[in-house]
Amino acid sequence: MLSPATPHHPAIITDEPAIRIRDLAKEYAATGKSPAKRALQGVSFDVPRGQIFGLLGPNGAGKSTLINTLAGLVLKSSGTVEIWGHDIDTDRRNAKAAIGIVPQEIVFDPFFTPIEVLDIQAGLYGVPKHLRRSMDLLKAVHLADKARAYSRSLSGGMKRRLLIAKAMVHTPPVLVLDEPTAGVDVELRRQLWELVSELNAGGVTVVLTTHYLEEAEQLCDRIAIINHGQLITNKPTRELVGMAREKVVVLTLDRPLAQAPQHPAFLKAVLNDRQVEITYNKDRSNAGEVLGLVQAMGVNIIDVSTREADLEDVFVRLTAQS
Repeated sequence: MLSPATPHHPAIITDEPAIRIRDLAKEYAATGKSPAKRALQGVSFDVPRGQIFGLLGPNGAGKSTLINTLAGLVLKSSGTVEIWGHDIDTDRRNAKAAIGIVPQEIVFDPFFTPIEVLDIQAGLYGVPKHLRRSMDLLKAVHLADKARAYSRSLSGGMKRRLLIAKAMVHTPPVLVLDEPTAGVDVELRRQLWELVSELNAGGVTVVLTTHYLEEAEQLCDRIAIINHGQLITNKPTRELVGMAREKVVVLTLDRPLAQAPQHPAFLKAVLNDRQVEITYNKDRSNAGEVLGLVQAMGVNIIDVSTREADLEDVFVRLTAQS
């Protein structure tokens, strides 16, 4: 298992968070016909060490600006950011050494082999040759048998795994994954998350952005949501999902209906042939009461199932409110 500490970059043993962000703001100046834009507005939160931390938000919410600030690609307008205890302004070198970024895009020379890609990246970070672990990294991402193949010959999934290995060449204690499963198939997504879970089990703190909310719900210990450049929530995943007050009961009927049953206790009723999905507030009603109301309308029910609200329900409500 890969360790987040190496002789050339020893881990700092403290109770500090992996990332500390305080009052982070970024305003892009007006250019041509584009007006000035405030991408981040006073964002503050901590990423606890050793966790998988989800950073979610709609398109244009400010996630990419925040990640690019961590990576040193965007200069913030104000606020402070510390990575593994190192301020990105006053201790830039150690801050950059403490983080690895896996971008959305496939970024490496396709004419190099994977082992060459990792060796070159390690050289850019100043890792001495005797401390480089290129083959160990390729084994960790299940690419050891492709070490000498041209990178352009790798499948899409292999290229994604190589990007993760590339981000880990300097053994950073923090790994940021920016939409790593965008556009990949279900099997590859599963393989990538197994790899991420293995890295986290080895002590690496992971920051994840994704549009697949079910992934965030299953993988992340804690989730922050930003919208319009502002932090709107930051809670443990179970607590965040527990904020949902809606529940769905799915009824299979003995015959098709002309329209869905309606009642003030129903938040929503969706009809699909002989099946109706009724959404209700679980603080005000329960499944038994919903069944009783439907049966009182003279409808015969032959099967029942229920579904709890999930992270997507909470995400939609919070972002709509903000």
